[in-house]
Formats: sequence, structure tokens, C-alpha cells
Amino acid sequence: MTTFIGRKKFYMICVALFGVSSALCGIAPSLPILVFCRILQGIGGGGLAPSEQAILADTFPPEKRGQAFAMYGLAVVCAPAIGPTLGGYITDNFDWRWIFFLNVPICLLSLFLTSRIVEDPPWVEKQVKESQKGGIKLDFLGFGLLGLTFGSLEFILDKGQEDDWFSSPLITFFAVAMVIAFVVMIWWELRQLRVGQRPIINLTLFKRPNFAISFVLMFVLGFSLYGTTVLIPQFVQTLLGYTAELAGLVLSPAGLMMMAMMPVVGILSGKVDPRKLMGYGFGMLTLSLILMHTMDLGISYGRLVFLRCFQASGLAFLFIPINTIAYIGVKQTENNDVSGLTNLARNIGGSCGTAFVATLLTRRTATHETNMIRNLTTGNQAFVNQVKHLKEIFGGHGGGNPMVGDAAHTAQAYIYNQMHRQAGMLAYLDIIQYLSIFCACMLPLLFFIPKPPAHLDPGAGH
Repeated sequence: MTTFIGRKKFYMICVALFGVSSALCGIAPSLPILVFCRILQGIGGGGLAPSEQAILADTFPPEKRGQAFAMYGLAVVCAPAIGPTLGGYITDNFDWRWIFFLNVPICLLSLFLTSRIVEDPPWVEKQVKESQKGGIKLDFLGFGLLGLTFGSLEFILDKGQEDDWFSSPLITFFAVAMVIAFVVMIWWELRQLRVGQRPIINLTLFKRPNFAISFVLMFVLGFSLYGTTVLIPQFVQTLLGYTAELAGLVLSPAGLMMMAMMPVVGILSGKVDPRKLMGYGFGMLTLSLILMHTMDLGISYGRLVFLRCFQASGLAFLFIPINTIAYIGVKQTENNDVSGLTNLARNIGGSCGTAFVATLLTRRTATHETNMIRNLTTGNQAFVNQVKHLKEIFGGHGGGNPMVGDAAHTAQAYIYNQMHRQAGMLAYLDIIQYLSIFCACMLPLLFFIPKPPAHLDPGAGH
């Protein structure tokens, strides 16, 4: 659509749709209507990040692009910095609907500033004029296949754990539909390239090792970032008894850490090989997850904040270098394709990370409970002694006391509750362990990225 109506108009349409749908979410009278309005919100929001990154890539010369992405990164990480705390505060003290209403004035401000400041570059204006003369030639079949592929994937990830994955005929149906749509989409997009048509997805970008590896790294970044962003609040609320607001306060300092580190990374990106920055980032991310594996049920709020901030210090060294590497050797006309695919990788990675955490948490908790409950029998003297001790605490001292039976049940319920919490704790540690291994496996990929040219000049490919 950007080639037919222009990038600026497309961006403003997305902002307007996001603002209107946010207002509709806030006044939605029922869950089905809320879900429909959220879909509209996702359609509007889906076009924002790719357009923003493409605008930055065209506005700034290659040698300043890292600093531009750093400033953009400040805005991106501002949401996780204040969002959880603000959302928790609104939920605890007001009405959840205000979470959506807050988007409306921000969208109005964005529309005003965009109309006054942002302009399409000459090559985009030329492309728009040529497209309007020949009429709109959107790859409708490719767009439909793309929507079916990732729509099915999102449905599977969202409902998989709830419906026990492939034991559900509906999940199996969407899985088959996703695979078929994906295969046909690849065939169709390659055919479009062969006949000289513009495909909805530019698969030729994956011929460049720097872009292909950047795509994978961005997926892992989204996977680990969103996965741990879901993991930590759920951990502190379900096992430590934190409120939604206090859980948000665990995450917010990490967002501030990323905001503080972004300008530093922006400066370094113009002086240091981005492969080294990414190596440092994934190394720190892996180390932070290893340290998080030492958590227990007695962990303090300060320790949680430190671990999350330590993790954020590594994440800050990934966002900018990955984006910088992805644009190397790319033509100006392909900037939209690069930004769209990198954001797709991050979003799909986030969805997969969230589903991974939800699924593994349920299954590993059940596994640990099964292993632990084998010891909660009358044949285990330690268990018998613990029940006897707790029974005395809860008021059952033997003799003719009628409270003996109730005290025994209370003691056993207390032990089971503690066992459930310990099983949950072990499940969280398992997830963190798998995430650390996943991130560590990304380090060898950095050696396959070609050495960037001097000053990271993508103009070599123009």
C-alpha cells in the first residue's frame, strides 16, 4: 500500500485506525466485541513499526543510522518501562478500560506531528506516481496466504495450551492449514519474482547472509524479551503474592536501564563492529538468565529488580546492531521490506516465547508435582513427622480433642500447597534454563555474518 498511497499517508492511516480501535476497545460492552476491536487495533498497529523504521532508514545517512535507531529504541523501550507499572496501577485503582483510552490522545498527537514533520522521500513520491498511473497491483493472493499462515500460527500459539495442542481437532486443522498456506505462499512469492511482479514478501532478502541471520537473531530477541516479560510478573504474582502494580514495578527499572543504555549503544554502533556488540549482548543475556536460575521462593524485590536490569543491559546491545546489520547492502526501494520482515520476526518470536512459557510452565509443574507427590505417603517418616508437627501447630494435640481430624487435613493441605509452590518454582527455573541455552546457541551464528563495510555503508548495494 505504501507504493500506491505513499508511506506518510499509510502511516497516518495506521495511527488513526489504532486510535479509533483503542477507543472502541475501551467502550466494548462484551468480550467478543472487545476481541474484534483488538483485531482492528492489531491491524492498525501492525503497520506502525515497519513504517517508522523505514522512515528512519531513509531519513538518516548510513553513518548516523545507528544513532537514529538508538533514539527510536528509546521510544520502543519506554513502553515496557512504564507500561506494566501504569497498567497495574490503573487496573488496581481505576478501570481497565482507561488502558485503552490513554492511546487516543497519543494517537492524535502523533497524527498532528506526522502531518507537520514527516515527508516522503523523492524516490517514494516517484514510485507512488508510477503506481497510480498503472493502477493498484497488490499481491492479493500472497497477502491472503500470508494472513492465513500467521493468523493460523497465532491461533495455535494462543489456544494450544488451553486446548491441549494436537489432541484438539481445531488446533490440528489450523496447524495443517498453516503448513499448506506457508508452502503455497513460498511457491507463489517465488513465482511472482520470476514473472517480474512485486511480491508481498521479498524473499530475495534472505539470499543475503547478514539479513537472514539478523532475521533469526531478531526472532530470538523477541522470544527471550517477551518470554521473560511474561515469565517474571507471572512468577511474582502467583508464587510471591505481588499485586499487579508491584509486579509492574519489578519490570519498570529494567526499561529505564534500557533507555539509559540505548544512546550509549547508538554511539558505539558507529565506532564498533556490530557483530561484537551483538556478541556482548547475547553473552550478557545468557549470563543474566544463568543468574536468574538461582532464584527461589525467598527472593527479595531488590534482587528481582537487579536480575531484570542485568538482563536489560544485554538486551540494549541487540536491538540497534541487529537492525543496523539487516539494512547493509539493501536498496532504498527495499527498506520497507526489511523493516517489515524484521518486525515480523520480533513479533512472531514474542508470540512463540509467550506460548513457550505458558506451555512449559503447565507441563513442567505437573511433572515436578508427580515426582514430589511420590514422597507424600505414610511410608515416608519425614512426611509423617511433618504432618504431626503441623497438626500440633494448627490445634490438634491428640487425646480427645475433636480438632484432631481438622488439624490433620489442614496440615496435609498446607504441605500440598507448599509442594505446589515448589513445583512451580522448579518449572520456572526449567524455563529459564532452556532460555539461557537458546540464547547461548545464537553466539556461533555471529561468526557467519560477513564483515560490515567501513562506516556500515549500505549504499554499496544501492
